[in-house]
Amino acid sequence: MSVQAGLLNFDGKPADPSALRELSLAAAPFGPDGEMSRSLGALAMLYQPFNTVPEPGSHLQPLVFGRGSAITWDGRLDNRDEVLPQMSGSASQSLSDLEIVAQAFEKWDTECFAELVGEWAAVIWRPHDRELILARDYIGVRQLFYRLQPQRITWCSLLAPLLEGSGPSSLCEEYVAGYLARKPDAELTPFREIRSVPPGCWLRVKDGSISKRRFWRFNPGLKTRYRTDAEYEEQYRYLFRQAVRRRLRSDRPLLAALSGGLDSSSIVCMADDIHAKEPAFRVDTLSYYDLSEPDEDDLIHLSKIEQRRGRKGFHLDLDGNGDSLRFHYPALVAAPGFGLRREVQEAMASLINRNQYRVILSGTGGDEMNGQALNPTIPLAELLLHLRLFTASREIFRWGLLTRSPFLGLLCQVITELLPIAIRARSGRYAENHPWISREFIRRYHLAARELEQVPGVRFYRPGARDAVQTITTLSRELTRLAPSRLEQRYPYLDQTLVEFLTSIPFDQLLRSGERRHLMRRALKDIVPAEVLSRRTKVSASRCFAITVGKHWPKIEEALASPLSERGGFIDGNLLRTSLIRLRNGQAGDQIGGLLKALSLEFWLRDISARRMIAWPPPGAKARKSSDIGRSCEISKKKGGECHEGVHQT
Repeated sequence: MSVQAGLLNFDGKPADPSALRELSLAAAPFGPDGEMSRSLGALAMLYQPFNTVPEPGSHLQPLVFGRGSAITWDGRLDNRDEVLPQMSGSASQSLSDLEIVAQAFEKWDTECFAELVGEWAAVIWRPHDRELILARDYIGVRQLFYRLQPQRITWCSLLAPLLEGSGPSSLCEEYVAGYLARKPDAELTPFREIRSVPPGCWLRVKDGSISKRRFWRFNPGLKTRYRTDAEYEEQYRYLFRQAVRRRLRSDRPLLAALSGGLDSSSIVCMADDIHAKEPAFRVDTLSYYDLSEPDEDDLIHLSKIEQRRGRKGFHLDLDGNGDSLRFHYPALVAAPGFGLRREVQEAMASLINRNQYRVILSGTGGDEMNGQALNPTIPLAELLLHLRLFTASREIFRWGLLTRSPFLGLLCQVITELLPIAIRARSGRYAENHPWISREFIRRYHLAARELEQVPGVRFYRPGARDAVQTITTLSRELTRLAPSRLEQRYPYLDQTLVEFLTSIPFDQLLRSGERRHLMRRALKDIVPAEVLSRRTKVSASRCFAITVGKHWPKIEEALASPLSERGGFIDGNLLRTSLIRLRNGQAGDQIGGLLKALSLEFWLRDISARRMIAWPPPGAKARKSSDIGRSCEISKKKGGECHEGVHQT
C-alpha cells in the first residue's frame, strides 16, 4: 500500500516541516516510488507511492481540486465503470482512480464514500470549511491511523511513524483485552493516544474535535432469493470471477498464495480461467509447507493445482528447526503478534527482492464467507426462531449423527444461540480454558463476551444476521491489526459485492447435510480439480511451535522471571510458565493460539518498554478503562495532554 500522512494545526499556525520530515523518514521503507508533499498553511500532506495499478497520474498526490480542496488516496477503485458515467462530461476512461474519486467528492460530497467499491483509504482537506476528512473502505483493507492532540492532528497509513518523536504513550488496556480474547476493536491501537479510522466510516476533524459518520453498514433485512440451486451457482461464479478480476488489475505480474486448500486454489484456478479468456497478467504462485508436521498434506493438494496449470510455482520447504517465532525485534514493531512463521517471512522477503513482486492474492476470508467456519447451530436456531419445529428437529437429529453429538445436548446449544451474548458468556468456561490470564482482567474487561465476538448494536438481531455482522466485524479487526508489508495484499473473498451476496442468501446454500462450502463446491466444480474440491483436511503447525519454545526456553524463562504482562495486570506469570511447559512438551492442544498471543505480548511489551515508547502507571495504580477516559478529557486538554476518547459519534 502507498503511504499517506500529514498534520493539521488547529490554531492556524504554519505546519512544522520538521514534523512532516519525521513522518517521511519513518514511513520511507514502505513508499519506494518517490515522495510528494504539499503545505497549505496550517496543513501539510505527504504521499509516498507504492505503484501497483496501470493508470497514469495516480501517484501525483496530493491532488488539489475544486475550490482548493486537497486529497490523498491509497487504494484501488473497483467500480470505475459504474462511477464514471455519473461524472461530468469531461470524465473519461483515462482518468486515474484518484481523479475519479476527487470528481465524485466534488459532486456528492461525503455521500460519495458509499458509492466507492474497492480497497481504499482517503484523506481530504476542505479549506473553505477548515475541515479534514478521513475515510476507510467498508471492511478496512487499507489502514489509516491518527493521533489527536489539543493543538493538532497527525495521521499516517502506518502506526509506527505516529510513535516516533512523540514521547512515551499510554498502553491501551482495551486493546490488550481484545487481543488476548480474539481481535481488538478496529478503532483501537495498542496506544491510547492513537486511533484507527473505523472501517466503513468517515471522520470529520474540525476545530480540534472529531465526529464520526458511518457510510456502510450490514443490512440485516437484505435477502437474495433464486428459484433453483443452478441460479445461485451461476451468480456465485459471476461474482467470484468479478472479485478475482478486480484484483488482477496491475502494472506487473502478481503472486498468489497457494496452500492447496480450497480458498487459495479457487483463486488461482479462477485467475487462470480469466487469463485464458481475457487480457490479464498471469499469476505466479507461492507455496510453503513443513513436511515434518505430522498432518501435513498441503503439498499433495497444491501439486494437483500445479498439474492443472501445467507449471510449478515457488516452493518454500520449511524445516521447523526451532526458529519459527521471533523473540527479538531489530526494528520497532508497533503492535504485538508473531505473524507468519519467521522462516516464511525471511523466505518471502528474499523472493520479493529477487523477482520484484508487489501484489499477492490472499485467501483470507474464504473460510468465513463461504460457510467453512459457520456453526451449524446458527441455521438450526433460525429454524426454531421461525417456529419450523419439525424441520428443526429433523436437522438437529441429522447434525447430531454427523457430529456424534447427543440430540438433547445439540438442542441446548441451538437454544443457547437465541440468548444474548452476555448470558452465554456467563455459562462458558473462559477462565478455565485460559488459566494464564488474570482473573481480575477477565472480569473487568469481559473477555468471555469478547471471545464470543460481541458487537455493539446487534443484541436484537436474529442469529444469522448477528453472525454475519460478527464475521465482518472480526475480519475488519484482523485487517486493522495486520503488520505492514512490502507486498500489497488483495482479498477476493472480501470483495464487497461478493460479501453482500453471501451474507444475504439462505443458509442451506452454504451448509447442507453436513456439507460445508456447499455453494462454493457446486459452483466451481468445472474450475477447481475434484481432489481439491473434496478436501476435508486442514494443516496445523503445532509441532514447530513446540520445538521453538523448547529451543528458546532459557530466553522465555528469563522473561517470565519478572513479566511486564503480569505487572500490567494482564497475565499470571506462574500459570503462563506452567502452560508454556505443556506447549513445550506438545500437550497444549487447542490452547496454542492463546498461549502464543500471551507470549508475544510479553516480548512486545519488553521491546517497546526498552525503546521508551510507553509510560507505565505507578505500581498499584488502578487502570482506567477507555469508557472512563472521556470524563477526564477536558482536564487533560487544559493541562496540554492528549485525548481521543472524547470523540463525538453520530
